[in-house]
Amino acid sequence: MDERSAVTRGRTLDHAAKVYDFCEPILLLGKQGAYNREIVALLELEPSQRVLDLGCGTGELTRMIADNLDAARGGQAVGVDAAAKMIQVARKKRGNDACRFDVVAAESLPYEDGAFDAVVSSLFFHHVDLELKQRTLTESFRVLPPGGKLVIADMHLPTTWMGWLVSWTSRWFFMQPQIAENIRGMLPGLMTEAGFSPPLIRAYYFGYIAIFTCQKPGGGHGTA
Repeated sequence: MDERSAVTRGRTLDHAAKVYDFCEPILLLGKQGAYNREIVALLELEPSQRVLDLGCGTGELTRMIADNLDAARGGQAVGVDAAAKMIQVARKKRGNDACRFDVVAAESLPYEDGAFDAVVSSLFFHHVDLELKQRTLTESFRVLPPGGKLVIADMHLPTTWMGWLVSWTSRWFFMQPQIAENIRGMLPGLMTEAGFSPPLIRAYYFGYIAIFTCQKPGGGHGTA
């Protein structure tokens, strides 16, 4: 029996699972590789770490993270997505001993407190409304230990006229008020409200996608 998608109010992309790997590089204008490598570099991975990837889609970023980890030393990347068909593709194409995929809604994580050394998310938060953003960040805080790192890449305040045009057109074309929350600049405040250190913007892509890093305070891990 096919696994069912997780129950969530957020948008799931089961319908796009078969074409997602074709479409995503186009949407990222051929910069997907550089974009993902930047995210992986900001995680500053150690081979024995456990990393949670929220809204992983078909798992390309999850697998790139896993390739820097050592399963024999306890290292593992766990990708979660509410869309069961996305997870089916991810498991088939990218699962291995260091790379696992679960059908899970990001706002209701089934993992123990402090279970992961880092949490990462790429282009997920603009798909969920304000309450789910808050719940997901609270859950992310919970599953990290003191000093654990959070890396989020998502739509944010546009910095160019093209970024403004693309982001606001997307908001109205796809009828997603959740996008408006992002491009009005709400994400950093939501991270700090969840308990994280003030986030830093480490890179910008296309004039409207920012990559943030922050930490759960404590643990002596330095700055984000």
